[in-house]
Amino acid sequence: MTTPIDRPALVRRLRAAGCVYAEDEADLLLDSADSPAALADLVARRIAGEPLEHVLGWAEFCGLRVAVDPGVFVPRGRTALLVAAAAAVTGPAPAVVDLCCGSGATTLALARRLAPRWLAATDIDPAAVACARRNLVGLDVPVFTGDLFAPLPPHWRGRLDLVVANAPYVPTEAVALLPPEARLHEAPVALDGGADGLAVLRRVAAGAGEWLAPGGHLVVEAAESQVEALCAALTAAGLVPGVRHDEDLEATAVTARRPA
Repeated sequence: MTTPIDRPALVRRLRAAGCVYAEDEADLLLDSADSPAALADLVARRIAGEPLEHVLGWAEFCGLRVAVDPGVFVPRGRTALLVAAAAAVTGPAPAVVDLCCGSGATTLALARRLAPRWLAATDIDPAAVACARRNLVGLDVPVFTGDLFAPLPPHWRGRLDLVVANAPYVPTEAVALLPPEARLHEAPVALDGGADGLAVLRRVAAGAGEWLAPGGHLVVEAAESQVEALCAALTAAGLVPGVRHDEDLEATAVTARRPA
């Protein structure tokens, strides 16, 4: 954009508003605006605390540009570990379902990385479903509205090679401690994991064995402090758990195999 905006002044305004990566954000905002008026609107939204990804309308995830609508969960960089863990345990041309798909970022990354023979996604939030459908247009990937496995076609039971779920895992009392960008601008259903953060993940674990094919895998994201309890729930559900950590991403992925 050709604009008289003073970039150093913009950086100072963003930094004063608490933007840690003010220089990078300034460049992204400048690139996204097609007029000084548009830039002023974007900057005002960002300074007011709206997530940068919602202001821009997209987020970078696993090297892909993913559309993110207002109110929809913003894909986190740490979830790249979930994608890597899924790719590591899954064979060629798998049948895959992504639960709690949000914007469809993980679904999109798996479509590129795994070349599934079929792939679908679900989310309980209609706004997230609409966003995911937009991101997955042209890929012949159905996105179902509903709670976890409930909206899937019944004849898929026992036929899935891979189920992934970036389900909410923040304990209810900790939601209030999240950065304002998350707790004020993302759907609570995408954040709140119940009393200990594992309410949704326990239901995923309980249902996975019914939907996975023998030898199939479940891969989920969790906090490191939740691993012991989650692995116990997976074992109780008849699955064989494993754990992967990535210190650089500050991420934990838990895998679980349905015995053959």
